[in-house]
Amino acid sequence: MENIKILVLDVDGTLTDGKIYVDDKDNSFKAFNVKDGFALVNWLKLGGEVAILTGKKSNIVERRAEELGIKYVIQGSKNKTQDLKKLLDRLNITFENTAYMGDDLNDLSVMKNVVLAGCPKDSVQEVLEISNFVSSKNGGDGAVREFLEYIMKNNGMWKKILDKYSNE
Repeated sequence: MENIKILVLDVDGTLTDGKIYVDDKDNSFKAFNVKDGFALVNWLKLGGEVAILTGKKSNIVERRAEELGIKYVIQGSKNKTQDLKKLLDRLNITFENTAYMGDDLNDLSVMKNVVLAGCPKDSVQEVLEISNFVSSKNGGDGAVREFLEYIMKNNGMWKKILDKYSNE
C-alpha cells in the first residue's frame, strides 16, 4: 500500500449516497460527506493524487472537486477502465499504484485492474465480492474516509496527519 500514488473515486453511491434530488425547476442536488472531504484534502496535502471517474455528468461534481482541490475529473465515462488508463498514462502512474473505490456494476472492470479496490458496504453484491476493502459505512456516509484511513495507516501517512493536528 505504500506504493499507492492515486485514489480514484466513483461519485454516485461512493462519494454520495446515490440519491439525486431534483426540484421543480430541474435543479439537481447531491450531498457529500465532509469527513470524506477532510481525508481527501489531507491526502492531497501529503502528495497523494485524487481523480474522480463517473458515468454521469454534473456541475455539482466539478464544484465539489474544485472545493477539495481535485484536479482530475472524468465525467460521462462509458468505459471507466479505458478512461482511467488514459489518465494514468498521462500522469506516468500504473494500475499497480492505483486504488479505486466504486459501488456498482460499471465499476467492476476498473476494480479488477487496480492494486487496491474498495467499496462502500451498500455496494452491489458483485462489487462486494471482488473488493479488497469493504467499508463498514455506506456510500456518502464516510466510506471514502474509511478507505483513505486504511490506506494511510498502512503506508505511514496517517501518523503525519495525526502529528499535524495534535501539534497545531
